[in-house]
Amino acid sequence: MQFGYTETCLGHDTGERHPETPDRLRAIRQQLSRRHGVEYVSADPASVSAVAAVHEQEYVDDLQAFCADGGGNWDPDTVASEGTWDAALASAGLAQWAAERALAGDDGRRTPFSLGRPPGHHAVGDDAMGFCFFNNAAVAAQSVIDDGAADSVAIFDWDVHHGNGTQDIFYDRGDVFYASIHEQGLYPGTGDADEIGSGAGERATFNVPLASGAGDPDYLLAWETIGAAVERFDPDLLLVSAGFDAHRHDPISRMRVSTEGYALLTDAVRETAADADAGLGFILEGGYGLDTLSESIATVHETFDGRSPVADDGEPTAATRDLLDDLRDRHDL
Repeated sequence: MQFGYTETCLGHDTGERHPETPDRLRAIRQQLSRRHGVEYVSADPASVSAVAAVHEQEYVDDLQAFCADGGGNWDPDTVASEGTWDAALASAGLAQWAAERALAGDDGRRTPFSLGRPPGHHAVGDDAMGFCFFNNAAVAAQSVIDDGAADSVAIFDWDVHHGNGTQDIFYDRGDVFYASIHEQGLYPGTGDADEIGSGAGERATFNVPLASGAGDPDYLLAWETIGAAVERFDPDLLLVSAGFDAHRHDPISRMRVSTEGYALLTDAVRETAADADAGLGFILEGGYGLDTLSESIATVHETFDGRSPVADDGEPTAATRDLLDDLRDRHDL
């Protein structure tokens, strides 16, 4: 894979006890150093105008001033430092790079993966929250639409938390499809099955809130259903908001996805993108166990480098099957 990376993202200093730490990127790089075929690419930071295409200008200006004044707690969970402004623009720029390279035809061993931080999927149009300042996936999707490189974009969010910000930004839009598999009831408490979009965006939002303890078979069945909706949407580009905090050993969730499960999910997403003739790119979101985060990203890389994932012989839970039956009805699949 090609990994978008810049040292600027290490300048976002959240303090000693915060789970979203620069050590996440250091651990990923260390793990990838042991793997074959890894390529790092730098990218220009996002422009303020690109960020303001999905965020209110007043909020963007307030964040810049807040960081210039030294930062601090934006809210109890979301911490900024003087370096956060540049890191947030760099992270959004890396997401733009991933989208642009995917649309340019980079695939297979050159599939782009943006290793930016801070993450983005909780950032709403007028506020930061949940460790996120700019919505990286939303900036990337809007940029390629505005540039005329894509008419439609699908965003698949497999982070354990619902990407409320991405959903909100595109909720009434028909040119961006947003799908999320997340742990029901976990922060921020959004992403119910009946949140399916509105107006021109009706049925362009697809939420799969799984019960705590869901594992590989549940996620794979969920993607089978989402994938059918993605193929019907027929996007030019499929972006994965790739958080790895649904891992069974992540410290802040109760889901049971294995490292191999991420390889299986990657393989399934890749197949759907190919069937839809859509470019495919990955954008880092959460994941707070350094070992599980770095090992999971390494197995995503190896899946594109020729390693075949080992099939899971488990079965989805009855609750997952019932939920997906309901979702197929809601979305007319």
